[in-house]
Amino acid sequence: MAIAVKLDDLLHDRRMTLTELADKVGMTLANLSILKTGKARAIRFSTLDAICDALGCQPGDLLRFEPAAARKRSASR
Repeated sequence: MAIAVKLDDLLHDRRMTLTELADKVGMTLANLSILKTGKARAIRFSTLDAICDALGCQPGDLLRFEPAAARKRSASR
């Protein structure tokens, strides 16, 4: 996927653990971990809203478009 999740960077910048974020957002640690590692295939707007609220960020701070990564993956298939 050409969308990268920068959750790890935001957590580090805010000196917050994934467990603390899970408690604030009301999500399981496992689901947040899937998002953090980039293995999530989708995200609900309500989840994105809750994460941005807890981290004090904008959706663009959390997500990044990487077109080169998408081209490399499609070429290797």
